[in-house]
Amino acid sequence: MLNFPTYHDVLADQLRGDGLSRHKRQPPREARVPSIYSTTHHLSIDSCARRDLRDAGNPAREHLEESIMDNLSRFSMVTHGNAFSAGLSLDALRERVPAVFASSAHESMSAKYTFIPTERVLTGLTRAGFIPVDARQTNARKASPLHARHVIRLRRRMETISLRDSIPEVVLWNAHDGSGAVQIRLGCLRVVCLNGLIVSMGAFPSLRVAHRGDIVDEVVTSALEISERFGVLAGQVERMEQRQLQKEEQIQFAERAMTIRFSDPTQSGILPAQLLTCRRVEDVGNDLWTCLNKVQENLLRGGLSRLTASGRRTRTRRITSIAEDVRINGRVWDLAEEVLAA
Repeated sequence: MLNFPTYHDVLADQLRGDGLSRHKRQPPREARVPSIYSTTHHLSIDSCARRDLRDAGNPAREHLEESIMDNLSRFSMVTHGNAFSAGLSLDALRERVPAVFASSAHESMSAKYTFIPTERVLTGLTRAGFIPVDARQTNARKASPLHARHVIRLRRRMETISLRDSIPEVVLWNAHDGSGAVQIRLGCLRVVCLNGLIVSMGAFPSLRVAHRGDIVDEVVTSALEISERFGVLAGQVERMEQRQLQKEEQIQFAERAMTIRFSDPTQSGILPAQLLTCRRVEDVGNDLWTCLNKVQENLLRGGLSRLTASGRRTRTRRITSIAEDVRINGRVWDLAEEVLAA
């Protein structure tokens, strides 16, 4: 009987020699210690403006920008170790995420929809000691840039939790066009690659509320409660760092992770081992934490050599959808927790 090569046998032969596992060291960032935030801990927050039937979809009467100006214009942050980074300024936020400063919901929203101004929520979080360090929003062609889905990552002004290569974060998610509820999630930034993980909703407490009623205070309170779990998150990360994986276990992890992004991995044009590609020297390692970060980064950032069904060589695309980014992040984290529990 003739033994024909399998799809992955052929794919492996064609991909071999592409240099997918070459390590690249990125130049270290210059350490610098910016000035620290204002030390005010005033937690009172203006209530969120409601709209009556007549004002549905129309701009809110109260202009909110001044309430956040004093806080954001001086933002900088200090973290543990050598992980120093400047917080986002007001101008940087306005350029990256104009939806933060929207003064009303999209005109298509009904009277039942309560406009939750992101800048008012952000003001409350900064007064509570959080600093925005990254932000982005959906750039759909037909979507209004003032109402699109957007996400902001924040850290505590003075962080007491120290991890080997990571910093815990709180992730705020909002939209003004009905495309998503307000969410607060737990996150973690791996400093060596600026790889932002988002923990799954099932693994740690999170907040998800619809645009109904005055929830600004609830969002800020939830962020504070979630940040109290930073210590638990640190413990989980340390357990992953201590859990060593055999090569077969790493491949199995990558195989399961492929199904998160690709409905049919056999048609993806890549091999599971490619998700374990090292993008820098710090990625070398056999522990679960390193494996999780390599797989998550390669799934989201793309750039892996692949073969199409027609045999054309190309590269996997970067995930740009905020919703898909969050979904993949959460599912990969779940996989890692399942390995820990096994």
